[in-house]
Parts: sequence; C-alpha cells; structure tokens
Amino acid sequence: MAESVEKQVKRTIKNYPRGKIFFPENFDKLGSSTAIRKALNRLENEGILKRLAHGIYLYPREHPILGIVHPTTEEIALAIAKRDKARIIPTGQQALNKLGLSTQVPMNLIFFTDGSPRSIKIKKGTIKFKKGSPRLLSLKNDQMILVIQALKELGKDNITPEIKNTIKKVLEQVEQETVKHDIKLAPVWIKKIIKESIEQ
Repeated sequence: MAESVEKQVKRTIKNYPRGKIFFPENFDKLGSSTAIRKALNRLENEGILKRLAHGIYLYPREHPILGIVHPTTEEIALAIAKRDKARIIPTGQQALNKLGLSTQVPMNLIFFTDGSPRSIKIKKGTIKFKKGSPRLLSLKNDQMILVIQALKELGKDNITPEIKNTIKKVLEQVEQETVKHDIKLAPVWIKKIIKESIEQ
C-alpha cells in the first residue's frame, strides 16, 4: 500500500536536525499542495512542527530549561531568502547591532533584496523585504555591507573616532581587493570615512 503524504512528509522532516525551518515547497514532490498543507497542519497539531508564520514551520528543538528554542527573526529571513534564491542585505539598525555599535535589537526587520518585495508577520514582529538598488546588491562582502549600511544609518556628522576604530578592526578581516571593489560602490562621504578608518 502506498505511503500517505503525511507519513512521507513526517519521514522527510525527521531526516533533518531539530531547529530546521521548513516551507510547504520543501515537499512539492510528495503530493499536491492541498495534501501537503493538510499534512503540515496535522503534524503541527501533533506537536512535531511549530508554525512560525503563514507557510513557515519549525522542527522544534527543546532546551531542558528554556523549552523550545526559537530561531531569530534574522534566521527566518535567511531561510526565506534561501528558499527564494534571493539575496538579502540588512538595513541600518541591524548593521549597527551586528557591528556592536548599538545594543538595540530591532523586532521588525527590514532587508533590501533582489527578490520579491513583501512583508511577513511572525510572532516576534515582522520581516519586510524591500527592493534594493543594483548598486547596493553589487557589494561582494558581508562585512563591507554592514559597515556601509551602519554609516548610512549614523550619518556623516555622527562618526566618532571610536566608530572609525571599530570599522578598522572589522575591515582588517576583509581582503584588500574586496575592500577596493566594494568601496567604489559606496557614497563619496562613506568612502572617505572608510579610507580614514583603515589608514588611522
């Protein structure tokens, strides 16, 4: 007797480590979209999956004290981008936080993307994807992206020696050829600050 779609979905999920994020599209080959949706709903009711947002499911991992370990909003955004084969770039507040220039962790995340613009509501907040400029999306290095986005957020009149020192430390980890490529794509005032930071 043929195995039901639900059993196939369940078996597929259990081949992955706990903490993985799934989408209905991951199971396209196992049955119709309706059958897959019903299977995911039943597995959610059984507690095998946890729904993070519409069409986004978690194969939950439990900590003995903390309970279910939820992915961060950024991890969900990265999983969506991977599914869509799209690139995403963090905006200012996230960049500041990642570089240690701000302790504020934004609940509502905004990313620039070369994929479809849209908003996704999750329990911790929202994820918004906005169309990014080709220039911004041409940047090669993640650290350079963070530096440029953080500086844009701060504004040219708010760059302190401490911030320049942080930038210097970050960019010491980036190959010089990559810095040279990406700096050409930055606004003029940001190019100047990056050069000053590297040379100090």
